[in-house]
Amino acid sequence: MTPSLSNPLAARLKRGDLGLALMIRHARTVDIALAAHACGFDAVYFDLQHSPLPENEVAQMCVASLGAGVTPLVRIPDKDYGLALRMLDAGAMGIVVPDVVTADDVRAAVAACKYAPIGHRSGTSSWAHFGYQPVPMVEARKVLNENTLLICMIESRAALENVEEIAAVPGVDILHIGSNDLSSDMGIVGELTHPQVKAAFERVVAACHKHGKIPGIGGLAGADTKNYDYAIKLGARFMSAGNEWAMMIAAGKERVKSIRGLHSV
Repeated sequence: MTPSLSNPLAARLKRGDLGLALMIRHARTVDIALAAHACGFDAVYFDLQHSPLPENEVAQMCVASLGAGVTPLVRIPDKDYGLALRMLDAGAMGIVVPDVVTADDVRAAVAACKYAPIGHRSGTSSWAHFGYQPVPMVEARKVLNENTLLICMIESRAALENVEEIAAVPGVDILHIGSNDLSSDMGIVGELTHPQVKAAFERVVAACHKHGKIPGIGGLAGADTKNYDYAIKLGARFMSAGNEWAMMIAAGKERVKSIRGLHSV
């Protein structure tokens, strides 16, 4: 069997389009992948840094995402590359690495998440991505390298100072700004329109363009949509566009307000 694989998010980004991910922090059933696809998201982004989602349930949702036509991404806790490996073997097509600070941090992420000759990812004999069918190992690893996104997050002033060196590391696909943590580290938490925050956005996007990486910006979901407009015009092409729980609560509040309004007429 000749291995083949498609990564909807990666394909959209390669075209220069905007890639949007739905962050998952509470959902635990596989139908979330179908719901994300129905909404038009390119990816589901399982956040294992800030949620207690069980690893085995995330693995099942990753497999469901492969069939649903959305890219499964997993954000790992700080430098937990053992978890990254298990998620990649189980069906994830991208790993989000939080709070990288130096080029050495990024090289360690590449080594853990990409097969040789790009990195040193440990091998297995079968993959969910290919339906657990037997595939030639050399070809399978090549296809997985081509379709596995490595997303490193810029979330501190120290990382910002090193962003040129970080962006130059081979094997990284996306540099993703964690707006809330970055603004907090800068002493202006949540002030996403502050000139220093905007200058940070511009600095990261410029480094991405210089070194052939895709710029991403997260943490804008609770902000005015004008910030999305600014980020897109700046050149950001990957965005975590909110989490499923916050969207449910927002929609629920709007529905309750609408129905109660009918009673008061």
